[in-house]
Order: sequence, then C-alpha cells, then structure tokens
Amino acid sequence: MGPTRKPNVCRRLSHRALGFFSRDAGVVQRTNLGILRALVCQESTKFKNVWTTHSKSPIAYERGRIYFDNYRCCVSSVASEPRKLYEMPKCSKSEKIEDALLWECPVGDMLPNPSDYKSSLIALTAHNWLLRISATTGKVLGKVYLASYCKFRYVSWDTPQEVIAVKSAQNKGSALARQAGVRQPVLLYLAVFRVLPFSLIGVLEINKKIFGNVTDATLSHGILIVMYSSGLVRLYSFQAIAEQAKNGIQEMECCSLESDWIYFHPDASGRIIHVGPNQVKVLKLNEVENNSAQHQISEDFVILANREKNKSENLPTVTASGRVVKKKFNLLDDDPEQETFKIVDYEDELDLLSVVAVTQIDAEGKAHLDFHCNEYGTLLKSIPLVESWDVTYSHEVYFDRDLVLHIEQKPSRIFSCYVYQMVCDPGEEEETINRSCEKE
Repeated sequence: MGPTRKPNVCRRLSHRALGFFSRDAGVVQRTNLGILRALVCQESTKFKNVWTTHSKSPIAYERGRIYFDNYRCCVSSVASEPRKLYEMPKCSKSEKIEDALLWECPVGDMLPNPSDYKSSLIALTAHNWLLRISATTGKVLGKVYLASYCKFRYVSWDTPQEVIAVKSAQNKGSALARQAGVRQPVLLYLAVFRVLPFSLIGVLEINKKIFGNVTDATLSHGILIVMYSSGLVRLYSFQAIAEQAKNGIQEMECCSLESDWIYFHPDASGRIIHVGPNQVKVLKLNEVENNSAQHQISEDFVILANREKNKSENLPTVTASGRVVKKKFNLLDDDPEQETFKIVDYEDELDLLSVVAVTQIDAEGKAHLDFHCNEYGTLLKSIPLVESWDVTYSHEVYFDRDLVLHIEQKPSRIFSCYVYQMVCDPGEEEETINRSCEKE
C-alpha cells in the first residue's frame, strides 16, 4: 500500500462551510447569514450608492447579475464597479429577449446532460420562442416555439425552479372592432411549461365570458389568481380555497387608480401576500375548527403606510363676493402626496420582507426601502434612496444580501441603474460578529 494521503485542510473547511458533513450541515452558512442579517438591520449600517449606469434599453437584474440591451450583455453587480461577464451576438428586433428568469439546478435530481447542472436563463423572445441560455456564457442550450395566435410577453414562476407560466399581452382587439362595439372575450393566455426538459403542461384561456369583467390574471403555486378593477381577487383551482374555503375571495378596502395585487409568499410557508397602496396584508391558511376538510384565510399581520388618520380635508375657499365656501376632498388611497407602497419583495437568505414606499413632495418623489421581520411584520430598518422617484415611470428595486439595486425608466426611454452596497462601522461590525458567535 502506498503512503496515506493527507487531507487538504482548506478543502475540508470549505466543505464544512457548505454543509458537507452530516452533523453540521448548513450550520456555518446559517450562522453567517444570521450575522449578515444583524449587520444589515443595525442602526449604524448605511447603504452607499457605489455606482450608477444608464442605458437606452431596459435593464434587468437576477441574483448578482445585471442585464443590458435586452439581456444581451451580462454584468456582475457583486464588485464595487461593473464587470462584464459575457455579451451575446447582436440580433434583429424580432429575436430580442422580452423577459427572462434565472433557473438553477434542482438539488438531488439526476439530469440528462452535464450542461443541465449549470445555471441558465429561461428567456422569452419577441417572436414567441422560449430559450434556455447558459447564465455564464450566453450560449443557447435549448429552445421551443410557443404559438402564433397571440403575442407572449411575460414569464414567471408557477412552481419555483420547476414550472413556469408564460403570459401573453392583453388582447385589446382591433381598432375597427372597438369602434364597432365588438368586445374581445379572451383577455389573455397563460402557457404552462415544465422547465427541464421544456414540456407543455397546458394553455389557460382567460375568457371574460367565463370569469366576468377580469382585468388581469396570473398563476402561482398551481393557483389561478384572477383580478378585477373593483379590488376583487378570486383564487381558482385549489380545492381547499375555491370549492370548500371560507374567505376564498379577498377584497382590498381601498379607493385607487391602480389595482392591488396578490400572490403566494415566496418563503413556501403557504401564506399569501396581498398588497394595496396603503397596506400589505400577509394572510395564512388555517383548518376550520372541527372540520379538517375545510380551510379559511385569516390575517397573519398587516403593514400600514405612514399616513395621517384623517384622509379628507375641509379646505375653505373665498368667492369674489367674499363668501367662504368649504370644499370636502376625498383623497385616493394611492394619492402621490401620501406615502404609498410600490414594491414588496422577500429576501430568502436573510428572511426579510422588503417594502418600497414613495411620497411625492412637490414635483419630486422620495422613496425609502424598509426591512420588515418576515415572521411578525415588525419594521427593522429603513433605507432612504438618494435619487428622486418619478411616479409616472416604471421602477424596480431589488434587495440581495448586502446589495440594493434601483432600476428606473426615465423620459425618452432612458433606463438607469443605481447600485447601493452595505457600509458598516468596523468596530460595530466586529462587535456584532462576536455577539453572534457567542450565541452559537
């Protein structure tokens, strides 16, 4: 027998950190994320704008990667300055990518090809092709054609990392048909696919003759969520809610120009997040007492916008004759002069809900990003965004560990990306780490 090979200490430590050993699987990783969460939420921690970039095409973000030029150019956001990872060849307008999701290899599954174990983008092109693209090289690994009878525009997860829902643009009908008073019964289509390999599960037709005067629809965790302009939300295809559940229809008590939105909580707790302009409701499913076959929806907690209690004001007006007239104004719940919720997201590794609230001050909007406890809804920290927020244009905000990104559209279709990184006082950082280690 040859000499016994000595173990590589660095390799063993790396394996230990990743949880390769049964006794301490994930312990170090959980400890590290607990330390990071404490650092993020402590009062002295600041988020500093480290770089800003602009583009003439939409900007997207997925887990440490920023995409420019309709996903053609990929840049790392982890470094303190932009670093290009790859750039795909130029293509025609019909081949450009409209929307995309980052797919990562499922744990424990046996996959047919070595390339299947690497991260990839599930991308939807302008001419209705669904592509799987390597997230590291930009190479196309697979593709499938959707349909020609409608224009597909959005892609989202139904079951995360397993099943996707591809949504078409809303069918407005031709201008001639609208002038003639002919209404198009089909609002949109939802095509549902398994990711690897691409396989069609089915196509859902959202028809107004069936669902009524619906304004939008989406699919999440096997639940068809249908929305109406009155603030009404209906949940279908889930037996406990649609057929036997109490409170299966939820209404957001608000008066606003934009509709509320609802979706299943990404933390896989089975809870539901219902967002309106001035409140965020986290709902949970409970079995009905003495009847395990039935379920009901109840509030877990509610996050309220910071507003004055009295929504209406009596404003005196003096006429030309000197007579004083009192006018009563009822403000909309999404009035820009009041703090209004615009974005709600979940940071899974730090177990924090991130909520973006915006207030229009004169001609300039100011926004801040709040971190809330995912279990109780308690406000833990608020971060002001330095740049102004124009409510008339689209915005996206991402919180990823120690990173905050704000992507906005400006006039003349100019897109900007602002990257913030966490900055800690060295002394307090060391103290927080020591406290966390002592608890372990």
